[in-house]
Amino acid sequence: MTGYARARAIVLALALGGGGGTVFFLLDLPLPWMLGSMTACTMAALSGARQMVPLSLRSVMIAVLGLMLGSAFTPALWGQVPQWSVSLTALFVAMAATTVLVMAYLRRVAGLGIITAYFSAAPGGLNEMVMTGGAMGGDERTIAMIHALRILLIVFAIPLGFRLVTGVHGGSMTSAMGALMDLPPLDGVMLAACGVGGALLARVLRFPAAGLIGPMAASAVLHLAGVTAAHPPAELVILAQVVTGAGLGARFSGLRWGDVAGTAKVALGSTAIMVVISAGGAAGLSWLTGQPFPLLLLAFVPGGIAEMCLIALSLGQDVAFVSTHHVLRVVMVIVAAPLVFRVMARVLKGKPA
Repeated sequence: MTGYARARAIVLALALGGGGGTVFFLLDLPLPWMLGSMTACTMAALSGARQMVPLSLRSVMIAVLGLMLGSAFTPALWGQVPQWSVSLTALFVAMAATTVLVMAYLRRVAGLGIITAYFSAAPGGLNEMVMTGGAMGGDERTIAMIHALRILLIVFAIPLGFRLVTGVHGGSMTSAMGALMDLPPLDGVMLAACGVGGALLARVLRFPAAGLIGPMAASAVLHLAGVTAAHPPAELVILAQVVTGAGLGARFSGLRWGDVAGTAKVALGSTAIMVVISAGGAAGLSWLTGQPFPLLLLAFVPGGIAEMCLIALSLGQDVAFVSTHHVLRVVMVIVAAPLVFRVMARVLKGKPA
């Protein structure tokens, strides 16, 4: 791609993202800046528009979201953390059941090979599952498309479903963050240091989703310690949502509606299984512990980390609780999925034909 074509693709993605976000905002739809951006860019991409969101820009905006999520970790949370062990255990059980059932579905209904089916079913990070599955002999394109569609479907359906079923409208997540001009310089410097330093350290330590988790962890440490109570300014948070949504939609550039139609049907079925298991686990745990069902559902449904945390924030739920569960889910799957697959492959190989 030439320099001019690249610049045009970037401008188009951001313009469509901003326009879609504005339309969703004016229509008072949930999570408007991200969902509107994602919708506009996805439709344009599948209609043939060439779009691109540079990795460098997306990394900066993901870091902004990480800082925002980290700011939800206040000193008052220290007493609640031990209570999360029950829900984390239930989450791990639900994710294991999800992987087994979705893998069986992909094998029987879609006829996928065992490697492709397994890494398409494991609810970890998209990039990590694609790279690991491809290295083990799976179809990278199929794994990537199923995971991308899973995130797209969940991120779009959950906030709309919440509003329709529960009547939870939520508020503007940017209303309490203040404007860029109102951010004290020292707080701005500390947040910037958390963003840069956290991302670099997380990459050195090879954390998954390092650009999000590193800044989020660094910001959480400062907020838990009471060093600062500052949030990233509202203007940056809105821009970060637009860029994140555009990035999700731009993933489909180069594909047409017909290219994703067959995979979309399969992804819809596998995503439905994931949501049903998550909802069942959340309902059961809510009945046993008295924790709110909406909060548990957001913590259990396997969407993207940043996207699910943004949904939690927009719906007024406990972002620290939701983000901790999703981070540990992704880490668990990334660590366990290759090990479990190797054991499973040996067992299957030893069975008589």
